Amino acid sequence: MIISPARRLQQVEEYYFSRKLQQIRKMNEAGEDVINLGIGSPDLPPSPKTIEVLNETAQQSDAHGYQPYRGMVSLRQSMAEWSERTFSVELNPEQEVLPLMGSKEGITHISMAFLNPGDEVLVPSLGYPAYTAVTRMVEARVQPYPLQEGTWQPDFTALENIDTGPVKLLWCNYPHMPTGAPAQYEVFEKLVTFARERNILICHDNPYALVLNKNQPISILSVPGAKEVAIELHSLSKSHNMAGWRIGWIAGAADYLNEIIKIKSNVDSGMFKAVQQAATEALQNSSVWHQQRNQEYQERQKITFELAETLHCEFDPQQQGMFVWARIPDNEESAEALSERILQQHQVFITPGHIFGNQGNRYLRFSLCISQERLQEAVHRIASSV
Repeated sequence: MIISPARRLQQVEEYYFSRKLQQIRKMNEAGEDVINLGIGSPDLPPSPKTIEVLNETAQQSDAHGYQPYRGMVSLRQSMAEWSERTFSVELNPEQEVLPLMGSKEGITHISMAFLNPGDEVLVPSLGYPAYTAVTRMVEARVQPYPLQEGTWQPDFTALENIDTGPVKLLWCNYPHMPTGAPAQYEVFEKLVTFARERNILICHDNPYALVLNKNQPISILSVPGAKEVAIELHSLSKSHNMAGWRIGWIAGAADYLNEIIKIKSNVDSGMFKAVQQAATEALQNSSVWHQQRNQEYQERQKITFELAETLHCEFDPQQQGMFVWARIPDNEESAEALSERILQQHQVFITPGHIFGNQGNRYLRFSLCISQERLQEAVHRIASSV
């Protein structure tokens, strides 16, 4: 290579699943039939009306030009209405909602908008790898904060002891990925108080609120005064089976969103109109539609619990979201070694927890985004040789 890459790439590796999926593809091409319980990509379709609106809009002659950088008015209005129905949080659709091409994109926009080289970011010791990767890409520094093992809520004693002078942002995510720990209003209150005292912006990532959640969904913005120190990411990927559509949004105070749009408007040229119209429709999905999706995930979860038990793993049966998080037996070397052995011996891939942070070294994460039949097959393959 003649031209050397940017220094930032010395701090960033190719996304774990990008590399692992290449390995799985090669195994499948060799005829090994790998059952992939790794990535959380919903295999169920969006609602029929959502697809219908997509098709209808795509047929319109005026649907193919550039769209507004801040998204269509109707889309922002539907996002605000969904927030009020779901969380009882009122948002001004003109100023407090910013549509995104997926919330993963938003992690980059937020980081570029608020971080300078050398700034620090509080990242949970178990969490979405993009929080760490993007922080490093913008040449800021990651400051991990621990979660309490078992409850997987922030360890506030440890947080209080961290020197937060250089800290600008704090990432959190409830219902939590990968552990399935639920959102707790009292925890959000403590986080908001912490952020106000330390002059930190909380970035709450909230894509799993409607997935296997037996409780009332919670937004951090429901805490009084939260908009002064918090913004929240939402996504249609998991809750509406639209991961490949790339639709999400940021909710928060106008002052914060006005800074983020300076980055976003220089990166993309707006979202396809048909996708925006379909997303507007999807946000009207009935409670019955969501219940049916959750019923299917619940059945899959039961089989996955059986799979975890077959591997002699321990887990919390009350966990939420579209994954199962389970602790491996003490006699296993590591989750990474166990995951690779299962892949090679049984052609079943289960994500090792270390990719989400050091506290995940003894855990596996099973995805529920695969049919009941394939999950049963995974149980059969592993049980037959245990």
